[in-house]
Amino acid sequence: MIANEAHDLVVEDVFLRIDEYVPGSSGFLKIEACNPAGSIKIKTAVALVEEAEKAGCIRPRTRLIESTSGNLGIALSVICAAKGYPLTCVTDPNTNAQSIRMMEALGTEVVVISRRDRNGGYLNSRIEYIRLRMLRDPTLHWLNQYANPAGVEAHRARTGRAVVEQFDRVDELFIAAGTTGTLMGCASYLRQHSPRTRIVAVDVEGSVIFGGPPGRRCVPGMGASRRPEILDETLTDQVVVVSEADTVQACRALAKERGLLAGGSTGSVLAALRRESRRIPHGSVVVAISPDLGMHYLDTIYDDEWVARRWPHLLAAGTPAPAAKDVSRV
Repeated sequence: MIANEAHDLVVEDVFLRIDEYVPGSSGFLKIEACNPAGSIKIKTAVALVEEAEKAGCIRPRTRLIESTSGNLGIALSVICAAKGYPLTCVTDPNTNAQSIRMMEALGTEVVVISRRDRNGGYLNSRIEYIRLRMLRDPTLHWLNQYANPAGVEAHRARTGRAVVEQFDRVDELFIAAGTTGTLMGCASYLRQHSPRTRIVAVDVEGSVIFGGPPGRRCVPGMGASRRPEILDETLTDQVVVVSEADTVQACRALAKERGLLAGGSTGSVLAALRRESRRIPHGSVVVAISPDLGMHYLDTIYDDEWVARRWPHLLAAGTPAPAAKDVSRV
């Protein structure tokens, strides 16, 4: 592959076998960390910037601005550095320090919002900051991944298509929910081209995406303290809610058992997949999306002191994983 820009180096055909998570069936983890900026968010970022260009929203003095928990900010920083666009990323204390340093190294202004919103998270506070700053500065353009259909279309055209084209059939597809762009794009494509595939959305306790009670969360990239405008729940068959302890335990187990450092979203889908394995019919083909790997989480998920302050029981050998909660729709 020869590309003109770093953000064009997207790889769609990397899958890791994880049959042990679905005994009696075939399991596959779609690895997105081989992409530029190290995550699936490069596809979202390209789509958001290109949509702004086509709409004529980017002029000589325009500064782009976006709310991010880390991965999208890094991806946007890669693209904006290449295109020469000024960028501001608005994040919060849960964002990994390494992610912030990467954004800044690429020339991005990073603003950290430390005031929690009414749902115990930071997302509404980050968005409120963006709205107030836009009132003061008319040169700002908000890319708005939470409401922009361009991000959904990127995953419909690329991620969803790649899953369908890789396998003769896909019986179940597990996708973590955050901004829900990946979930909605993949679900939309599979509803049309693989309608028998069961779409399983994975959320975390404390997230309000699917109507759950709000609560404080500390693992970035999973869940949200507001419902994204792009979400269409009719495209999903089931929602599985895991705790952040489930997420961290699954990440650390994968590292020790398979030698793979996974990010928080990957841990969440694997925790959900392991719980749902008893329901999945033998002989099924099951795919889960891994948005990123765990190098950005060395100071959090993979740090014993950080884990001990929150879930000390996870450091005890042989502790069984807690059961996931399940909300099904027929």
